[in-house]
Amino acid sequence: MRRTSVGTLALVAGVVAVVGAVVLRLLETRGIYLPAVAWVEDAAMLALAAGIFWAGWAVRAYQRGDRPDLDPLRAARTFVLAKAGALTGALLTGRYLATVLVVLGQLEIESRREQAVAAGIGAVCAVVLAVVGLVVEKFCELPPSDDDDGDREESVDPLPS
Repeated sequence: MRRTSVGTLALVAGVVAVVGAVVLRLLETRGIYLPAVAWVEDAAMLALAAGIFWAGWAVRAYQRGDRPDLDPLRAARTFVLAKAGALTGALLTGRYLATVLVVLGQLEIESRREQAVAAGIGAVCAVVLAVVGLVVEKFCELPPSDDDDGDREESVDPLPS
């Protein structure tokens, strides 16, 4: 499995932000307003980022030789968790940026300003989650093998004539 690219995450966040802003505007024209981002969402994202980082740190310690025993399945699961964290962070970043985009023109209204600030804090927490996911993916990357020095000879079975 390949590592997630920053471009992919930026594209996901951008698409979700634009589509989300359109949907939120449409909902608001019908009188449906989303509540402000709750602080527990921010805490949950940061706790998830901390858990992913902790799991990745164990893999990093193994890679550096500081930890002699690590189940390869755990390392693979940590990589998948990191990838999921990075993508979730990008999705949530787009979701919170959509809210900021929708209320941007109404910042003189106190409740809309508070909603924008809460969504901005949520977006920052989501970016932290995405960055931690990318860092832990790097922790889980296998070092190049000794056979990849470029001087190896390829052994090809001769075709029967």
